[in-house]
Amino acid sequence: MNGSSNKSRDRYQVEPKLVNPRADQSALRLMAYLCDTYGKHMLTGQQIGVHSTPEMDILHRETGFYPAVGGFDFMDYSPGRVNQGGVSHDTDHALRWWEEGGIVTFCWHWTAPKDMIDLPNNKKWEKGFYTEATRFDLEEAMSDSSSEGYQLLVRDIDAIAVQLKRLQQAGVPVLWRPLHEASGRWFWWGAKGPKPFLALWNLLYDRLTNDHELNNLIWVWNGQHKDWYPGDETVDIIGEDIYPPKRDYTPQADRFDTALAYTNTNKIIALSENGILPDPDQMLAENVRWAWNCTWYGEFLYTRDEEGKLPYSEEYTEHFMLHKLYSHPFSITREQLPNLKTYRLP
Repeated sequence: MNGSSNKSRDRYQVEPKLVNPRADQSALRLMAYLCDTYGKHMLTGQQIGVHSTPEMDILHRETGFYPAVGGFDFMDYSPGRVNQGGVSHDTDHALRWWEEGGIVTFCWHWTAPKDMIDLPNNKKWEKGFYTEATRFDLEEAMSDSSSEGYQLLVRDIDAIAVQLKRLQQAGVPVLWRPLHEASGRWFWWGAKGPKPFLALWNLLYDRLTNDHELNNLIWVWNGQHKDWYPGDETVDIIGEDIYPPKRDYTPQADRFDTALAYTNTNKIIALSENGILPDPDQMLAENVRWAWNCTWYGEFLYTRDEEGKLPYSEEYTEHFMLHKLYSHPFSITREQLPNLKTYRLP
């Protein structure tokens, strides 16, 4: 059998090990479960909104189930937003989600530490994670650890560490997906290319793991290009964010294969953001078995009618496909998850 066939056959065989040698039991139990189910099932997932959070209730109303994975965002904990009056409750939402039996994943739309630009019809800090909204120069900041820019990066990381510690203290493992979509360069952490991005990734990993001793994190890298891959030593899981055309239910096999090729080591591959739900039958037929999906919030799930009600929107994923995925034997919902607090250790 040739090498490519071997990779196809063995792609779902991943050892339940984490890059942090001090990973705590909560993270190890979750990784063991992910490795046990990888290739056999896909965990359903949903990101909640920023200013309103009806997504989970809408899914339950429409399907009778809750997603297995809840997606949250540290965006409004960024000091650049807090200093402007930003308030977030996502850590509280995540704590509740875990206690209700769900899995937690966090991203961080990190508002640049300084040098915001006013954009038309926008407070300058509200879109401060976008390259177009800031003059903050990551390359310059990372070139000098004594610079103001570098020290502000550390300040921001320390602020998010406070929230991650709340989760760690409550025994919550986190699928942690920072600095996402860097190769697209639409976020400031990717604007200056791979080198400063990789330096920032390593700073973030080192600061959270070694200085803050955060051992509940499973590190999900989502750079979306091989040149931006930090290396197997700091990446547990690889995520791809995919927004295909409306009602395109194909499993995105080319993107799965691209993600596999970022490293020669077998890593779990997740659909860490999606606009459209993939057809589970096509996933099985094409052997494209994402570990989990996480549908983005708002318009990808619902609309708002004249009475202020929130009907399901079929604009992106039709109702029949939503039902098909949530009731399919390949899919795992929150109701089907084991007790991850007591799941066997690897």
